[in-house]
Order: sequence, then C-alpha cells, then structure tokens
Amino acid sequence: MPRTHTNSSTGKSKKDTAPPTRDAISMLIGDHREFEKGFDDYENLSDGSKPQKKKLADTICKQLEKHMAIEEKLFYPQVKKELKGGEDMVNEAIVEHSSAKDLMKQIKAMKGEEELFDSKVLVLKELIEHHVEEEEEEMFPKVRKSSLDLEALGEKMAEMKQQL
Repeated sequence: MPRTHTNSSTGKSKKDTAPPTRDAISMLIGDHREFEKGFDDYENLSDGSKPQKKKLADTICKQLEKHMAIEEKLFYPQVKKELKGGEDMVNEAIVEHSSAKDLMKQIKAMKGEEELFDSKVLVLKELIEHHVEEEEEEMFPKVRKSSLDLEALGEKMAEMKQQL
C-alpha cells in the first residue's frame, strides 16, 4: 500500500512510487512459471550436456524446496483456516510435496550420469505439473474468493523467501 507524504513547502501530499506488493497467489504462480521454464530448459539440453543437466536439476530442486517450505509454513495453514474443505486440499498438497521431496533427494544425491537421472527429473516434472494444476485450478480460485488477506500474506511470504 503506498504511503502518503506531505511536502512541507506546499502542504500537499504525494504518494510513494514504491511498487505495490504482490499478493500470495501471484507470487506462487510466478514460482510455478519459473519451474515450468526450468523443466523446459532441462528438456532442451542434449544428452551430452550431463554436467549442465545436473546443475539445472539441482537448481530446480533448490527452488522447489524454498517454494514448498513457504507454502507449508505460511500459505497452507491459512488455507486450512479460511476454506471449508481446505484441510483436505492442503493435506493432499502436502502428500504431493512429500513425494516430490523424496524424488528431489534422490536427484540431488545423483551425479547426473546415471541411467535413471533423466527419468527421475521427468517424473518430478510430471508430479509438479499435476500439483500446480490442482493448485491453480482448484485451490487458488477458492482462496481468492475467501476473506484471506493475500497482500499481507504475500509480504510474509516474500520475507521468508528472502531469508531462505
């Protein structure tokens, strides 16, 4: 929310030009687009680019870990409180996170040259695509209609993202 300042010489007020904060859902959707781009970039690398593929897979995993931590600590608890049926949606999302975390742990432990490395990254991509689709098509529209203060929550999420 812009702050208003009074100019001492004119007595008139003017608004800061600070950019508006992004709401929580917009932030999460922005992350989703970054994951999609990362997975697309991964798939566009040739098989001869194993070190690049490993580095990119690790980057995607790191970004996903931050995103999931923010959702689990800040976003999902609010969804559970605000939405009727929110607990079931959140519990399913947490189970999907758990599956993704197990797969990410395996990917990060690999060197990138193993036979199953690409397959594990592909399965992670498919799991994340499914999870994103459910959030964006089912959860987020319901949250938008709720009384949840998405701006305030977005600010908390942005702070946590900086700390991670």
